[in-house]
Formats: sequence, C-alpha cells, structure tokens
Amino acid sequence: MLLKEYRICMPLTVDEYKIGQLYMISKHSHEQSDRGEGVEVVQNEPFEDPHHGNGQFTEKRVYLNSKLPSWARAVVPKIFYVTEKAWNYYPYTITEYTCSFLPKFSIHIETKYEDNKGSNDSIFDNEAKDLEREVCFIDIACDEIPERYYKESEDPKHFKSEKTGRGQLREGWRDSHQPIMCSYKLVTVKFEVWGLQTRVEQFVHKVVRDILLIGHRQAFAWVDEWYDMTMDDVREYEKNMHEQTNIKVCNQHSSPVDDIESHAQTST
Repeated sequence: MLLKEYRICMPLTVDEYKIGQLYMISKHSHEQSDRGEGVEVVQNEPFEDPHHGNGQFTEKRVYLNSKLPSWARAVVPKIFYVTEKAWNYYPYTITEYTCSFLPKFSIHIETKYEDNKGSNDSIFDNEAKDLEREVCFIDIACDEIPERYYKESEDPKHFKSEKTGRGQLREGWRDSHQPIMCSYKLVTVKFEVWGLQTRVEQFVHKVVRDILLIGHRQAFAWVDEWYDMTMDDVREYEKNMHEQTNIKVCNQHSSPVDDIESHAQTST
C-alpha cells in the first residue's frame, strides 16, 4: 500500500468549485471517450448517508485497453475496464477504483475542499492521523504536464477569465491570490502482488498526479463556460453529457461483462 496526500490550489471559492468540478468531469469524460474507449456512466442518482447526509452516488466504467502497455494488453480481456464508484457529499467526497480482472488492485481517494491555500495539516486527522504519507503540492500554473495533453487555451499562465478577471497566474500566485481554495486528496493505491507491488503503486500515483493536474487546470480554464450555471443547470448538462458519452462508448461493447468473465475463465 502506498499513501500520498495531494493538495491542489485553485483561484476559486469552494462554493464556486462545487459547480466547476461537476462540469469539468462531465466535459472531460466526453472529450476522452471515443472509438469504444472512455467513460460509461452506469448509475448516477441521489444518495443519503447517515453520517455525511445527502449526496450523489455515481458508478462508471472506464475503458482503458488501448492505453495499457503492450505486455498488459496480451493478458487482459479485449474489453478491459476499471469500475469507479463515487460518493459526493461536497465538500467531502469518496472515490474508489477497482478491477474484477485484478482483484488485488484498488485506488481509494478521499477529498476535502477548504477555502485556504493548502495550509491545513490536520485535515485528515480523523482518517489517517497516524499513517505515514508524503504531502505533494500540485501547482496548476507552474507544474509541467505531459506534452501530449498540453493546450495553450488550458494553460493558467496564459488563460484569463472574461467573467471573473482571474487568470494569467504567475509563479508564487498561491501566496497572494484571492479568492483561493484547496482540494485536499488522500490517495491510497494497493497492488498486492509480490515483486510488482512497489513499481506498480508508484506508477499509478504518477498517473493519478497527472490526472489531477490536468483536470484542475481544465476546471479553471473552462470557468467562463460554467461560472453562471446553477446546480440544476450543471446537473442537466451532466445528464446530457452522460447520455452522449455512453452512446460513444457503449456502441462498441455488446456485452463487456460476458467478455471479461469468459476471458477470466479461459485464463484460469
């Protein structure tokens, strides 16, 4: 098991980001879904928890086959997906990733949002007070992203919002920018396979970090698209995007569960 805490500051308020994160996730999923790969939304409905209160439960299938290294594609089903389950009790969320084909693999993410610049060192005391972990700050303006994902229009150093006047962030912006909020993410990666555990867990954390950086950059760069939305507006947008994305992804998969189960039986 490898545990890390990520802190990603945004030039927004927590209340603003409640809309922005929903918009970003829906638009990003739609953009990344093509030729039968991407994100299929299986379930998205209100959920009530006795401790956290009212929230939203979402289950998705993330199809990844072509993104796997060649050696992995040789041993996994043709239709390979990771199951994502998320419980959104904003400003607190839980997200879990599992794969039936890799039962010893899982990712668990707990997220809390606060209006500060990442200065709360005790935010996860209830969840992981005595657990050793590395704290990693992610700077949406100055940290490098993989070249293939770079778009100047989504670069906070160049982008400036017409509706908020925020943007064109410079090094050290987190020290003085107002408003500012922080997304705190406690990420646990498990891959309990002897001989591969350390390498795989470190690799997955690198992927997670890249995804967090890209997603938060996009959420800010798209601010003028979602800034005037209400919660009802963004839920309707989310619903429409889910329907369009499912069409793009699901038309390529007649029966993914049967395919995986058949492959697993053959492998054993």
